[in-house]
Amino acid sequence: MLSAKSLFQEILDDDESFALFCSIAASGESQGGWENARIAALVPQSERELAPKITRHGADEDKHGRIFNALMKKRGLKPVPVPPETDYTMLLEKHGIGLAHEKLKSDEPLTVQDIVTYLAHSRVTEQRASEQMDLLRKHFADHPDIGRAVKMISGDEDNHLAYCHEELLRFAQGGHGRAIQHTLRECALAEIRIYRDVSLAVMDHMGRILGWPRAKAAVLAAGIHAVYAYERFAGWRRMVSLRMPERRDALGGPASAAPEFA
Repeated sequence: MLSAKSLFQEILDDDESFALFCSIAASGESQGGWENARIAALVPQSERELAPKITRHGADEDKHGRIFNALMKKRGLKPVPVPPETDYTMLLEKHGIGLAHEKLKSDEPLTVQDIVTYLAHSRVTEQRASEQMDLLRKHFADHPDIGRAVKMISGDEDNHLAYCHEELLRFAQGGHGRAIQHTLRECALAEIRIYRDVSLAVMDHMGRILGWPRAKAAVLAAGIHAVYAYERFAGWRRMVSLRMPERRDALGGPASAAPEFA
């Protein structure tokens, strides 16, 4: 039976597909770490109290990248090149989701509106990350090789999402509500399209590595298109709502250490 669990189990059991999966994940997390570190360094003076949380966010992303690299190393594998069409993080930046890298590479302080934009974009992408890791935690939390990593990363992504909700609500109360809602909607509609394209590209590469028959590849592609159709119709709305999270001040402290993988 074709299911999310059986599909990922196939990827996990094959060294080549597992190396590609971890390399894609590690690259995206490391890129997120760099972006957050630069944003923390450029936070405007009026929002300097937010800088430690942004730094923590970036430290978590860096940690996740190290975890995925450690999972490969444990199996005697090395990172592989990430095909451009599977690079979710870079495609988001290319399509204007997140602050432009040219801006982050300069020493010019960001504006309050830049920070609002960063948080709105993060709220959308962290929704995706939280849902993906929750799915892996559901099926693989007790897995002897990846269980600890899945649980740690999933908890971090939930914290990131809670932090985005709380800070955006604070900015909304400060008069940025209309800009936040506009940015959230624009970003969500772009993200679901990019996620579809990246999912199709990843499944295409995995299918070639694992030798999937055409019928199986077609079913998976149809499933990805069906998810996109639902998200385009109504599912995107879950990415733009704001509510005060149960986890308050979720990033109010240092990042936890990455687990050791012997």
